[in-house]
Amino acid sequence: MKQQNFTSGSIWRQLITFSAPIMATNLLQISYQFIDSLWVGNLIGADALGAVAVSSTVIFTVLSFIIGINNATLTILSQLKGKEDPAGLRSHVNAFTVILGMMAIILGVVGFVFTENILRVLGTPDAMMADASSYLKINFLGILFLFGYNFIATVFRALGNSKTPLRFVMIAVVLNAVLDPLFIYVFKWGIQGAAYATIFAQGTAFIYGLFISLHHKQIPFSVPSIPRKEEVSLILGQGIPSGLQMMVISAGSAAIMSVVTAFGSGTVAGFGAAQRLESIIMLPASALGTAVNSMAGQNIAAGKWDRVHKITLYATLLNLGAMLVASTSIFLLASLGIRLFISDAEAVKFGTEYIKLVAFFFPFLGFNFVWNGVVRASGAAVQVLVLNIISFWLLRYPLTFLFSNILGEKGIALGMGVSFFISSFFAFGYYQFGKWRKKDLFVDRENKKSVNA
Repeated sequence: MKQQNFTSGSIWRQLITFSAPIMATNLLQISYQFIDSLWVGNLIGADALGAVAVSSTVIFTVLSFIIGINNATLTILSQLKGKEDPAGLRSHVNAFTVILGMMAIILGVVGFVFTENILRVLGTPDAMMADASSYLKINFLGILFLFGYNFIATVFRALGNSKTPLRFVMIAVVLNAVLDPLFIYVFKWGIQGAAYATIFAQGTAFIYGLFISLHHKQIPFSVPSIPRKEEVSLILGQGIPSGLQMMVISAGSAAIMSVVTAFGSGTVAGFGAAQRLESIIMLPASALGTAVNSMAGQNIAAGKWDRVHKITLYATLLNLGAMLVASTSIFLLASLGIRLFISDAEAVKFGTEYIKLVAFFFPFLGFNFVWNGVVRASGAAVQVLVLNIISFWLLRYPLTFLFSNILGEKGIALGMGVSFFISSFFAFGYYQFGKWRKKDLFVDRENKKSVNA
């Protein structure tokens, strides 16, 4: 597949053709856990499904950190692509490979050894402990594959290719869907079969990604070597704030759930169903956020600021149009959408009312994805972390808590919606007036000196 150079050409066309495969890939990622839960729940039972749900909380936290690190990968490599620096690109791909490989191995070993301790901290019921432990340990053994294929997908996107990652994520999802019933039911491996199906599918996607990269020479991999000190410093300086950003989001979501649980099981079930719909609604905005990160990164490095601002404007307008269509659709089909996941009357009532109220605030959340994506493309990772702390911990959680205490369960949606609206002003304010444009990621090759805002 052809790599795109975003420093010239039609911005509208590039935004649409580049973000569409990312959106499809994200949709496949969402379906991954859904398929696992579907087979486990139907073929093994409720306790096994609960064990997968508890384990998935841990896996999601790990995946959140991986996504954060990959945001740093996207920023650094897209800028090197824009600078037309093949030597620097090869060197930094090597550095990322070594650092992420070490992280994956360490995390896998530590996670495997302390699986039971982690599950106890999460309050896993004794009836689910054995299944949850088996499922999670196997996933930790295969965590290198999870790191690997997400990393390769990110490198492809940084270089302007979003179609190839769609292919190997599709392989992983299809394989998982086929192997789940085979391993669980035919081979009688139970919940361990679901875990083995997952790591086998991810391993196949990883190997396929490596093959495509090396055979077609689309990614400048080399024999791994010890990275230079300045490369390690740059990667950790970008990667740690980006990883923490995703964990802030994950922790913020858990805090909001604590507000929801106070209103009982019906509200919790309705909120859970609504969140599944929200994850679908936000696909266009999430894809645009990733797309502008890569597109703006290339242009920032090339010094083409006029194109950076046009990318921001066009992505903002595209987000507005896409999110209004999605929000209107979900508003009109709210009850039907909620009933896809639950049938309890109380849960359906809350879920429907919630999604109808919050739906038209989603364009503002989409603006955050776009504006933060452009700022992140400059290398301002710490600033984006601060913006997310403001969004979740100074706005979303306090406002949800406040409105729910005043208005009852109806206040949950209002608190969430108002927080989306206000946080978009913070995101735009920093985009418009912040010093992110002065950020210079790389050590000057002649002076060996970093220039930072």
